Amino acid sequence: MSSARAVASTYLEWAKLCSAAKYNLASSGIMSYPLAELHISPQDLEINGPTVYGYAPLQERLARKCGVTPDCVVAAAGTAMANHLAMAALIEPGDDVLIEQPTYGPVLEVASYLHANILRFDRPAAHDFQIDPEDVARRTTSKTRLVCLTNLHNPSGALTSEETLTRIGEIAQKSGAQVLVDEVYLDMVYDQPVRSSFHLGNNFVVTTSLTKAYGLSGLRCGWILAQPDLAKRMWRLNDLFGATPVHPGELLSVMALDQLDKIGVRARQLLDTNRAALNAFFADRSDLDGFRGPWGTVCFPRRRSGSVDEFCEFLRARYETSVVPGRFFEMPDHFRIGIGGDPAMTAEALKRLAAALDEWGTARS
Repeated sequence: MSSARAVASTYLEWAKLCSAAKYNLASSGIMSYPLAELHISPQDLEINGPTVYGYAPLQERLARKCGVTPDCVVAAAGTAMANHLAMAALIEPGDDVLIEQPTYGPVLEVASYLHANILRFDRPAAHDFQIDPEDVARRTTSKTRLVCLTNLHNPSGALTSEETLTRIGEIAQKSGAQVLVDEVYLDMVYDQPVRSSFHLGNNFVVTTSLTKAYGLSGLRCGWILAQPDLAKRMWRLNDLFGATPVHPGELLSVMALDQLDKIGVRARQLLDTNRAALNAFFADRSDLDGFRGPWGTVCFPRRRSGSVDEFCEFLRARYETSVVPGRFFEMPDHFRIGIGGDPAMTAEALKRLAAALDEWGTARS
């Protein structure tokens, strides 16, 4: 008798069922963009559209945004589906897949589901979560078929330089491996925009979406950048996962992309306000340490003592405030703070986090 393969995402299950709180610092994206601000009318939408490989107006806008040709773009239902589709197209059971540590849990879980042999390379907290390419080289084998990382890094928000990424691409190339870079947070590097790593070599594959940086999660507008032959393979593989996209979502995504500059200004203003509140919060904390980058919606501080899991439960129960326990990112003495929410809510949540840390520390001193 055969048994079904166990399928689970411990982080997403927690996020959906256990993270809700009046004061939410657990969410990692920009707060939802109001539909009314897209200035659409019912006649702008249709239920059904062309069921081919890519809705041409959406493909053209995504290609223009990314500086590629449309045949390099594979539309997907958000970055999560883009990652699954890309990995499913790139690896076979038993292939070595080299993944950063710490990382976003579902990346590991998809690789495990696809029966990859998972190896790790370090992003040390002591070095601000930066990647040492020579560590990647030491851990790459003749069986390595894929190297996976996030940029900006999830959970720390650290930016990986183009120089480092280029070197990783060269290392992977020697083994015939691809480099998969999840860039869902990268558009939040506002002061010095960074080009996609897709432009660094033919063995780079990139996933991203409009979700985190723009507050457009509900559109499920994600995509993969891949070389045309690989992109075609991914389109055909997607026939098994999501053969026909939701056409109103495609239409709304086109409208959003046409207004993305305006949507991006709103996101930046929100983040500037919330980052100032975050910096003020950290200025008074001697019980937390760790890297805080100048970009993105997340940071990943370490508590110097005590159980983070117990503290997170206390914070939610007594202060109606949620953060993400670091165990979901393989670092149980850390927790992740998200600052993409409403500014008034975020400011109050940070005050409550500070009060909870004070009370927790006093009770255990």
